[in-house]
Amino acid sequence: MLKGIHFKFGRSVGHSDQYLDVKPLTVFVGPNNSGKSLILREINQYLQGGNVNPNAKVLKKIELEGFSTDEAMIEIARLKQEPSKGDVIPAGNIVIGNAGNRAVVPLADLRSVLIATPPNSHQFCQWFLRFKTLFLDGPSRIGLVGQQGAGDMQTHPTGTLQVLIRDDHKREKIREILFDSFGEYFVIDPTSLGQLRIRMSPEKPVGPEVERSFTKEAIDFQSRATPIEEKSDGVKAFTGIIQNIMAGDPSVLLIDEPEAFLHPSLSFKLGKHVSIETRGTNKKVFASTHSASFVRGCIQSGAPVNIVRLTYRAGVPTVRILEHQDLENLMKDPLLRSTKAIEGLFSEFVVVCEADSDRAFYEEINERLAAARDDRAIPNCLFINAQNKQTIPSIVRPLREMGIPAVGIVDLDVLKDGGQEWTKQLKSVFVPEPQHGSLAQDRKTVLALLDQANADWKRSGGISVLNGEGREACENLLQTLSSYGLFVVPTGELESWLAELGVQANKSAWLVKMFEALGANPSDSSYKQPQDGDVWDFVAKIREWMVNPHKKGVPF
Repeated sequence: MLKGIHFKFGRSVGHSDQYLDVKPLTVFVGPNNSGKSLILREINQYLQGGNVNPNAKVLKKIELEGFSTDEAMIEIARLKQEPSKGDVIPAGNIVIGNAGNRAVVPLADLRSVLIATPPNSHQFCQWFLRFKTLFLDGPSRIGLVGQQGAGDMQTHPTGTLQVLIRDDHKREKIREILFDSFGEYFVIDPTSLGQLRIRMSPEKPVGPEVERSFTKEAIDFQSRATPIEEKSDGVKAFTGIIQNIMAGDPSVLLIDEPEAFLHPSLSFKLGKHVSIETRGTNKKVFASTHSASFVRGCIQSGAPVNIVRLTYRAGVPTVRILEHQDLENLMKDPLLRSTKAIEGLFSEFVVVCEADSDRAFYEEINERLAAARDDRAIPNCLFINAQNKQTIPSIVRPLREMGIPAVGIVDLDVLKDGGQEWTKQLKSVFVPEPQHGSLAQDRKTVLALLDQANADWKRSGGISVLNGEGREACENLLQTLSSYGLFVVPTGELESWLAELGVQANKSAWLVKMFEALGANPSDSSYKQPQDGDVWDFVAKIREWMVNPHKKGVPF
C-alpha cells in the first residue's frame, strides 16, 4: 500500500532529499512551525487524488505498492457498498466507497489497479485510498464515539461499533485498554433500538450477552453505565482513536496532535497502545505530536515505529529519521531521563548548563531579551541542566547525534579538567579528533598562564587577569570551543555575571538574591533590562552559533 515517502529536502543544507521507509506507525516531531501538521495535510491531499500538490512544501512524492490477488479481493469486499435505491449499475460494475463518498467502477479494472506493481498512483488513490484514509484532528476524533446504526448483522459491518458488537475479542481488548487508562469499562449499548452507542461502566459486563441482548438484567446493567457523551473530551478522544485503529475500516489514519485533551500519563499510554495495535496490521498510522510522553509510549512499546524530526529555520527546512537506539538512550539513561532531554525533540535549540541555578539564570536572561524583542534572544530554546560540568557531554552529545543543536555552558574552571574529561568535552561537540592534541596543549598553556597571573582567577575576573599575548591565547582557545558550541564563561563563573548589581552570596543563596536584584516587575525602575555587554552578549554569541545553518559540531 504505502511503501515510502520522499521529502523535498534532506538532513541539512546540501544533503540529498530524505527517503522514509514507511512502517505501521510514523510519528513526526519537531519545534513549532516546523511542518509536522503540514506533512499530514500533504499526505492526505496526495492520497485523495494520487498527485502531489505543486505548492507542497514538505512532500515530494509517495511510493505505493499493490496487493496480491487474494489481498485485492479482500480489500474489494471491504470497499464494496450496496447500491442506493434507484441506482442503475452497469454490468460488470460495483459501487465502492465509504459512508461519505461513493463511486461506481468496473470490477475488473479495480482489481487490476489494486494488484499492479507499481500501481498507477492516480487510479490507486482515486479508486481505493481516498475511501480508506481518515484524517483526525481534535474535533473529529471526539466525534468518532457518537452512536452508529446497528445495521444488518447478516451483512458486512459498515461501522466500528458494528464490527465490535460481533467481535468479542476486539471488544474485550478495547475494554482492557480503557480500564487501564480510565478505570472504567467500555461497553456497547444496543438498547436504543436500531442504534449502537458507547457507555463507560464502573462494573465489568459478566459476558457478551449483556451487550447483545435485551433482557432485564442487560437493560439494568446499561442503565447503570454512563453514556460516553457525558465523559471528558480526553476520554472521548482516546476512545475514538483506539476504536478506529482496532475496528475501523480506514487503511491510513492521519492524527494531528493525538495528545490533545490528555494528561501526559494518558498520552504515554495512547502512544504505547497505538504502536502495539498497529503492529501486524495492514494499517498505516501517521501522527504529528508535541508530546514527549506520546513519543515515549511509542518507543517503549517495542513496536516498529518511525520517529521523524522536522525543522524549519530562516527558510531552511530539514528532516531527520531518528535512530531507535538514540531515543531509547534518552528515555532509559537515568541522567538523560532526569533532565528531560527528550523534550529537546520539540525545541529548535537546547542549552545544557552545569546545575539548576545556572539553568534558571540563563533562561531568565534569555526571557528578558525575548521580552524586550532583542535580537540577541535565542528563539524556541529549551534550557536544561546536568549535575556538573563533567556530565554536560553526556547530554549534549546524544542530542547532537539526533541533529538537535545543543550547546554546553561551562565555567572557566573547565580548563582544570585534563585528560579524558577534557577529551569528553571535545567529543561531545564533535571537534575533529586531529585537533584534540593541539587543543589539549592549548588548555595546559592557558591554565598555566592563569595560575601564574592569579591563583584565584576563577573568582577574580576570569580571563581578565591576563593581558597581552596571554589574554589573546586564552580568547583564541575559547573562540575555538565556542565555534563548536561549547561556551566557556570568560568572566570565570556563573556568579561573576552582572557584577554591578553587587550580589554577594554563597552558591546556594546566590540565585535567589540575583533574582531579587534583577526585579520582578518590568514596569519598576529597578527592573533590570537588557544592556550591552556582559551576560547579554554572551547569550547573543550562543544564539549566533545556534541559528547558523553552517554551524560546526552537528554531525550529519
